[in-house]
Amino acid sequence: MKWELVFKATEYIAEEAGIALRNSAFSPNIRERMDHSVAVVDAEGRIVAQAEHIPVHLGSFYVGVKNLLHYLSKEGVELEEGDAVLTNDPYISGTHLNDVMVLYPVHWRGRLVAYIASKAHYVDVGGPLPASLNPAAKTLYEEGVVIPPVKILRRGELNREVLAIILANFKTPDYARGDLEAQLAASRVGAARVKDLFEKFGDAAKGWEEAVEYGRRLTLAEVEKWPKGVYRAEDYLDWRGELLPIRIALEISERGIKADFTGTSRQVEAPVNAVLGVTFSSVSFAVRSALGVDVPTNHGFYEVISVEAPQGTLVNPVKPAAVGAGNLETSQRVADVTFLALSKALRGRIPAAGSGTMMNVMIGGFWKGRYWSYYETVGGGTGGRPGSPGVSGVHVNMTNTLNTPIEIAEREFPLKFTAYKIREGSGGRGKWPGGDGIVRSFKVLSKSTLSIIASRFKMGPWGLEGGEPGKPAKVVIRRKNGAVEEIESATVELEEGDEVVIETPGGGGYGASV
Repeated sequence: MKWELVFKATEYIAEEAGIALRNSAFSPNIRERMDHSVAVVDAEGRIVAQAEHIPVHLGSFYVGVKNLLHYLSKEGVELEEGDAVLTNDPYISGTHLNDVMVLYPVHWRGRLVAYIASKAHYVDVGGPLPASLNPAAKTLYEEGVVIPPVKILRRGELNREVLAIILANFKTPDYARGDLEAQLAASRVGAARVKDLFEKFGDAAKGWEEAVEYGRRLTLAEVEKWPKGVYRAEDYLDWRGELLPIRIALEISERGIKADFTGTSRQVEAPVNAVLGVTFSSVSFAVRSALGVDVPTNHGFYEVISVEAPQGTLVNPVKPAAVGAGNLETSQRVADVTFLALSKALRGRIPAAGSGTMMNVMIGGFWKGRYWSYYETVGGGTGGRPGSPGVSGVHVNMTNTLNTPIEIAEREFPLKFTAYKIREGSGGRGKWPGGDGIVRSFKVLSKSTLSIIASRFKMGPWGLEGGEPGKPAKVVIRRKNGAVEEIESATVELEEGDEVVIETPGGGGYGASV
């Protein structure tokens, strides 16, 4: 019972640190949408507990923390009390450039006992376009500024040289400075609570070991109930006229779950490549969702899952392949294809496909003498499920963010929203229909550059057991001169008064219509 208290308290530490990050952040993307995540990591680099934040962040900690600690060890970097390391290199941190990762060591009575790990999606990390997500990027260097692991804190003192480089290259320096300070504040809150935990319970690491082992045992006990075998599935990422295949062979055995992506598309000269951390995160999310019990989502759970992703493919690219949208769109498709494979093993338990796109909107430019940059994702519909219809107008699968309130967006940026409503009839028909997507539209009040990164334009989210697919995505530009343009993932220039109309997919239907 003592060790269960230690573990539950550690989960609350992650939650409290996450709240501290949100409350301290400057950018609406973190302050309003909560596009951040926090985890408590033990001295060995194992994920002990994490808050219920962004799925694509959380699973990637399993890979990213391991990569970062390996990098520090190889470079001979030691972390002293009061130090903190920062990086946004996706090939280390495990997601994409916008996700700035901070690792903060926790020392108790002179020894390292834990780390506080956080990721926060900075609205802009440099590069040629607003919000640093470039639909035309062929390499990482066309997306933004790559920061290798550096000490942003040295014995509690801010590294002003590194900070100066960040503020000189990130196009919204006020947001960057404020969000960085928020991450550091969250790290201090988490570290203080971990020290309190050790003071109260002695060596709390014993409780963490018990929690990790319990997570592993409980996950294996649930997987043991699943039918053994190899289940194959295929789905496609539609990207600027191409259909890129993602193939999975999901093996369920008494040892756990293995996802083999042999046969998936080779990496491409486009931003949709997904680093291994993203692929692992997407698979683990789908498996976690299919479990019938509440399993602690810690190292014990993660080590039951293995991913075989051939290097040089869409789901494990070679640096410096561009990866900005891999974290956003390919993550969704990896989750979809994993769910599709699971539907063959767990009949009657897996829902039809959700909207399958984060529908990323990036817009910015110069206004009132300053550069502005805005980023948001737009939700859609979840798939119909056995015994219940899908849910309309929510964020689906790998994103768990909120919407940006219209009042906040209009107050801070030259935007005027013209619609925000359910896209009625967009869910796939079936005995249990898919949830509907969203219609969200706005006019720009100043000359701006708009980028859209999305998918499910060509193929709507699939239905299951005879259910029909949901309606595909649609984005239209209505020019103030009356011209109408339909775009997919692209960058366009907007004039004052132009309107952007976004329609997101509905989820697939479940079961044949009666």
